[in-house]
Amino acid sequence: MSTLPLDEELLPVRMLSQFSYCPRLFYLMYVDRLWADNEYTVEGRHVHRRVDRAIDGVLGKLEEDSGSEAEKSGCSTLQEEQEDAAPDIGRSVSLSSSELGLTGKLDLVAVEGEEAVPVETKRGKVPANEERSYEPERVQVMAQALLLRDAGYQVSKGVIYYAGSRTRVDILLDDALERRTLELLDQAKQVASQTRLPRPLEDSPKCHGCSLSGICLPDETRALTDPEPTADEREIRRLYPARIDAQPLYIEEQGATVGKEGSALIIRKQGEKLGRVRLKDLDQLILCGRVGITSPAVQVCAEAGIPIVYMSSGHWFYGVTTGITLRNAFDRAAQFRIADDTSACLEISRAFVEAKCANQRTMIRRNGEGSRAQVLRRMKQLTSRLELAQDVDTLRGVEGSVARLYFGSFSSMLKPPSDSLDFDMEGRNRRPPEDPVNTLLSFAYAMLTKECTVALLGAGLDPFWGVFHAPRHGRPALALDLMEEFRPILADSAVITAINTGAIRRRDFVIGKTGCALKQPGKKRFIKVYVARMSQLVTHPLFGYRCTWRQIIRVQARLLARRFRGDLPKYQGMTTR
Repeated sequence: MSTLPLDEELLPVRMLSQFSYCPRLFYLMYVDRLWADNEYTVEGRHVHRRVDRAIDGVLGKLEEDSGSEAEKSGCSTLQEEQEDAAPDIGRSVSLSSSELGLTGKLDLVAVEGEEAVPVETKRGKVPANEERSYEPERVQVMAQALLLRDAGYQVSKGVIYYAGSRTRVDILLDDALERRTLELLDQAKQVASQTRLPRPLEDSPKCHGCSLSGICLPDETRALTDPEPTADEREIRRLYPARIDAQPLYIEEQGATVGKEGSALIIRKQGEKLGRVRLKDLDQLILCGRVGITSPAVQVCAEAGIPIVYMSSGHWFYGVTTGITLRNAFDRAAQFRIADDTSACLEISRAFVEAKCANQRTMIRRNGEGSRAQVLRRMKQLTSRLELAQDVDTLRGVEGSVARLYFGSFSSMLKPPSDSLDFDMEGRNRRPPEDPVNTLLSFAYAMLTKECTVALLGAGLDPFWGVFHAPRHGRPALALDLMEEFRPILADSAVITAINTGAIRRRDFVIGKTGCALKQPGKKRFIKVYVARMSQLVTHPLFGYRCTWRQIIRVQARLLARRFRGDLPKYQGMTTR
């Protein structure tokens, strides 16, 4: 099955360079249309800012090399190389070739008569190797030369300018480099026509500086696909930040409006400025109840990839607005195929339920009192039946039985301060919740549903089409699937912490004949507890590195997408000891 109309779409030169660097990175960027920034990509854009000015024509003359003869021979020291000056040429040239199947935007081109010299700018320093350059860079310059030749120019050499050491390196465009470039071009087109990701690199140092390492998950993929356990044999590297500096922003001031001001969002009410948040500090924007937002604010959030989440004043999750994060439909196509596969649905659903039951047992073992030994034993007996389940309905039955035992013992985990009233509960109830504990649980589950929905959208999946929860109009079924394993250890844990620390007390609730509701001051305090829990560092049980719970949810969403695509043989839920 072909994923791209290769007879119509020309391969960008920079994507050919990425393929030479890592075929999996090429696939994620070119086929899946995924992208993420890190410090190197941001710095690279800054370096290119001077040379990325579109000016008509390809006129210009390459500045004479001001370096010594030793520099020209490639034998100079770095200190000597730093004396070179950047080429004083500002050109941006777009070329395409249907015959080659290539297109590209060249940083700089020096032309003298019919002879052209492509100049490519790189942010780093000159590599300390014999070629004084890396293969992906040489392939990129050679591809640019092929485009120039196709346009009628003679090209015998290229130049790479390393901004980090302010040095130009001449690249000889010989037959060997041309053959290698054309070979990689054919391979890249073949890989682009596949529906399955190429295998990740094996313990490669290239992964450390890759901005897509948190999406690629190279070590995690190998650990979950290798037939033998690898955790003891090879360290699984966490190649992305342990925590995200940007944080969710909850706006609960009824009647407030969110607007745009430069690169920040401004919250106002009746003309009064309530707050200002920079976009770079914002991970999600959550509007609770009667809170408005202007069109410019929506546009800038969509452009920055910041989801806008809509919740009721009681924190029921209604929906989310995102930018065009879905650049292709292959993940969703695979998701829908799995949803039609009964055996695959059973296998993935079993992983969700097994992880949830294990985490529920962990919560009681950690926090429960009284006859917990008997409850834990019974929960373990029920959980063992999951492996024998022949259909999803059986899984739901076992999950429901374990949940009744768990919530029947939930009050044993609650130890509020002595000066507050008891928070007893008799099992789970909702719609509306009848007591304070169930009110907090419903509140926490709504926020966790939002979190999982955002993570699934970021992974390219449809949060409304599940494999364990039956699809239903308006219900994010796959988000409910993913959150099963996180309910006890995130939502329930936040509720227990809020009660046992006295952050939430009985006076924070209004209890009536038709149900129970949490007052506004209590909501704000509970959100702080919940956000603190999501930002807590934890050691991943499968991979051994530490990151926040919010990061782990996003990793699990990525792993689920990989399972749908066939990159992983099975999905493993997140459990904690």
